[in-house]
Order: sequence, then structure tokens, then C-alpha cells
Amino acid sequence: MKKNEITTKEKLKTYFKTGKYPTESQFAELIDSLKLEDDVLTNKELVNFSNMQASLNNGSIIYTNSASEDSEFSIVVSSEDDEEQILTLSNTNREKKLYFYGSSPYRIRPKNFTAKGLEAYEYYCFYSRIDNAYAVNRLFGNNLPSISETLELGTVNNDYYIQIYKLNFEQEIHNLHTTFTFVNKTIIPIRYAVYGDYWCNPFTAQNMITDHYNVSDYLNCYYKADFNEFDGSIECKIFNADNNDLIQAVYLTSEQQNQDVWGGTIIGSRNVRIECDYVE
Repeated sequence: MKKNEITTKEKLKTYFKTGKYPTESQFAELIDSLKLEDDVLTNKELVNFSNMQASLNNGSIIYTNSASEDSEFSIVVSSEDDEEQILTLSNTNREKKLYFYGSSPYRIRPKNFTAKGLEAYEYYCFYSRIDNAYAVNRLFGNNLPSISETLELGTVNNDYYIQIYKLNFEQEIHNLHTTFTFVNKTIIPIRYAVYGDYWCNPFTAQNMITDHYNVSDYLNCYYKADFNEFDGSIECKIFNADNNDLIQAVYLTSEQQNQDVWGGTIIGSRNVRIECDYVE
């Protein structure tokens, strides 16, 4: 056998047929044909492997984890046509990519997020984004709760992005809670999302209560709605529900995809109502 040449599986099988007595060199061929966990791929093997990936259509996670080396972060990936897959997000200061089993869509949820290696006033920041669309952002560690395994990270068709890193705020961070009541008086599906410093939620059409942070007590509201088949306008208004004062009003435009339309900034309110209605 030529150096660096791998024996075919068919030939290897002939060495171990009933009644055969494999030789030392044949066992060596078998071992050389295997790739073990601590083997380093040659440059040629890396190129061939990279070229093979061009035909791989599976979704993937692209992540960086610059948190403490002894911290543990994992996600669970579920698809309809394969087993659940647990991916460990190991410590790395460079971007890494891991592929998912099965076919899209893939449901993503967190698992086993530990907050080790934190000094006083230090927190981990978890940021995730799906297919260049909505994001989920949270702080955790010290006095703040960890990332819950019930946190809805969403369903992904292609790429899922995660960043985990450490921050020192030089003060203790606490959760703040604002109640959002969403009233859609139209038949058009409209969703909203709320963003604050180090906190945001997926787009939803449901009522919710935030758990954002006292880093800065403001929230930005955004809307999403498909108006490609709708010839008309809809106005969405944000009210302080405690005194019914109008905070902000915006129009969603007809005959187009309304994506991430800014709806207004809410400062210091704890009770908010959003109303969307047709414009006469």
C-alpha cells in the first residue's frame, strides 16, 4: 500500500472473512484507515472535508463563548426526523460552527447553563439570533437567575447565532417588570417585540411581562406584519395604561412587508397597552 493511501472498506473486509488469519500489516492497514479523536487532519484532508460540506444543507449554530473556561453552556436541538441533539458551547475566543442533525425546522432550547467564575458585579451576557431575524438577549449569574430551560429561543431553518461573554457593571443588577397588554382590533396578524439594554424577546402577539434590567429603564418597541396583500393602513398606539397617556403612535404601511418597524420608546413605565386598529 502506498504511503498515505487509505485501503477501501471492501478490501479490508476480505482480510476478516471466516477462516482468514489477518496479518500484522493487514491489522495496521485497518488501524490506519480509522480517524481517531486525537488525530490531526492533514491539509489535503481538511480541504476535501471542507469541499464535502458544500453539499450539506443542514442548519447550524455559529457561536462564540468568551466566558470562563469552567462554565458550562449547552443547547438542545430537536427536528422532526432525527433524535434530539445536545451541543456543548465550549470556551472559545473565535467563532465556531456546529451542524444540526436532521432536517429543518429545528427547535432550539437552552440546557445546563452554569454561571461559574464570576466576581462581584460580573454577569454573563447571552445573545442569540435566528436566521438574521429576531433575537433573545439575557444577563445571568450572581444574583440574577440562570438561563431557564423553558426560555423560548425559537425555531430555526438555517443558521442560529449565539454569543456568550462576561461583563462587569460595577453595581448589582436587578430585574424590572413591565406588563404589556396587546390589543389587535384588525384581522391582520401583527406581532411586536420589546428591546432593552441586554434584554429582548421574540416577536409575539400575546400579552407579556418583561424581566429587563435596571442598567437603564427604557424599552424600545418594534412591529412586524405582512401587508403585501392588504391595501390600507393600520395605526399602532402605545399607551401608559395607568393614566391612558399616549406614548407613541406609528403607521404600518400597506402592500409591503413591515419588518422591525420602530414603534416607540417606553421610559420607566410598568403598565403598557398597545392598540392596533385600521385607519379610516
